[in-house]
Amino acid sequence: MSARTLPQWFADTVRHHPDATALELADRALTYRELDRCAAALAARIRAAHGDRLDRVALLANRSLVAFAGYLAVQRLGAAVVPLNVDHPVRRNRLIADTSPFDVLLADPSGGPQLDTGLGDTPATVLRLTDDEVFDASPADLPPSPAGPDDVAYVLFTSGSTGRPKGVPIRHRNVDPYLARNIARFAVGPGCRMSHTFDLTFDPSVFDLFVTWGAGATLVCPDRTELLNPVTYLVERGITHWFSVPSVVTVGGQLGTLPTGLATSVRHSVFIGEQLTLKTAAAWREVAPGTVIDNVYGPTELTIACTEYRLPADPAAWPATSNDTVPIGPVYEFLDHVVVDEAGRPAPDGELCVRGSQRFDGYVDPADDTGRFLRADGDRYVPVQGPVEPGDYYRTGDRVRTEHGELVHLGRMDHQVKVRGYRMELGEIETALRRHPGIDDAVVLAVRVDEDLRLIACHTGTPTPSRELVRWLRSRLPVHMVPRHWHHVPKMPLNANGKTDRTALRDLALDALRLEPTVGA
Repeated sequence: MSARTLPQWFADTVRHHPDATALELADRALTYRELDRCAAALAARIRAAHGDRLDRVALLANRSLVAFAGYLAVQRLGAAVVPLNVDHPVRRNRLIADTSPFDVLLADPSGGPQLDTGLGDTPATVLRLTDDEVFDASPADLPPSPAGPDDVAYVLFTSGSTGRPKGVPIRHRNVDPYLARNIARFAVGPGCRMSHTFDLTFDPSVFDLFVTWGAGATLVCPDRTELLNPVTYLVERGITHWFSVPSVVTVGGQLGTLPTGLATSVRHSVFIGEQLTLKTAAAWREVAPGTVIDNVYGPTELTIACTEYRLPADPAAWPATSNDTVPIGPVYEFLDHVVVDEAGRPAPDGELCVRGSQRFDGYVDPADDTGRFLRADGDRYVPVQGPVEPGDYYRTGDRVRTEHGELVHLGRMDHQVKVRGYRMELGEIETALRRHPGIDDAVVLAVRVDEDLRLIACHTGTPTPSRELVRWLRSRLPVHMVPRHWHHVPKMPLNANGKTDRTALRDLALDALRLEPTVGA
């Protein structure tokens, strides 16, 4: 059976559940029939403004009917969506426009400031629309989407080590198996009410939109203020399926916005994007006592998620892992994976590499493919030289280990550093710090100061004298792994995707270095 495209997933639901509620915004709710009408009308407007030849359409819109109907309209036209974040610097969005030129730029009022300060003069056809204009548009009779399984559905941009964003094109055939699996795993269907915590530039948002719309459920879109009080959002909006990064829980706990026992409607809770600690999972279970908790993992290049682990219902049966995090579980059975050491040989502890139907075909700029894929060569896996082939493995850059039969995420390969001649994993230090009774969360950074690479520990929780933390670590780790500098923060800063912002932490820590004495090893 041929893979279904995103517009086919949506169209099938429109046929089977036309009067079910597809989308709830702050000021209106739309059935599948109404959302389909809005998308078709917007598609016709895009085509009238630009013409029939469309390759990519950028969305500079956020949590609006323009954004959601626009996403569907682009799919209806057989083009690829290029989401832009209204909160990112204009310079970054302009770099994306230069790297992956788009034919049309569709914006809602939240994107207006960016259009007025440098993004509006791209060669693209620019359409500024309000939700009312989209909702009130005259119906349009359009043929089915011309998109096929091999066409690009969307292009997302991840941070590049050079400072230049890397474009990741995902084809419809990459998304199809992911949608089918997750709709079944989380029992999504009509009557389910799905959360929406991710910006469209972060690929878990594709789960929000198309796992929901592929199954006939309702996407319940909160505004930004609602996400500051996630339990209120869960309770008042009757959310049945929650999907977020773990930092939403840790920050909510720090802000005192996680009252326990109230979110009884939540049946499934899914976490992605960062390590989910057992401590965070336990805190969430207190918030939503009847929920099933899944930890999933996957880079954008492997289409949202490629592993999954479900915590047992009884916390007494939760696994004890070496770093106190919930396992990421096995890789999907229809994908192939290998864990390799630094020499490229299979190992129980090393870099996770994956191939199969969800693996993308390569970056927008082929130069970015260099070093990111492996190919079997005898008993080793070696970096691919030349064009990427379907049988090549994508290198995730994440270190994993099999513990008790499950994969455990140990951290990024690039978080392994050498300080004073000793090679160490920053994640191991963070794990030891999180076990201190006064610490809620910890991030350890390696920062170069006057040609000297130093460890800086940033932590939340009860302000604790650094000398006490030094003694705590010295009784658990070698002396060379004890940070020299300490910085307490009320809460961890978050990036636009809701994950802990290590760059912002680094800036805070460097500022603190000018004021605080050196303590530790």
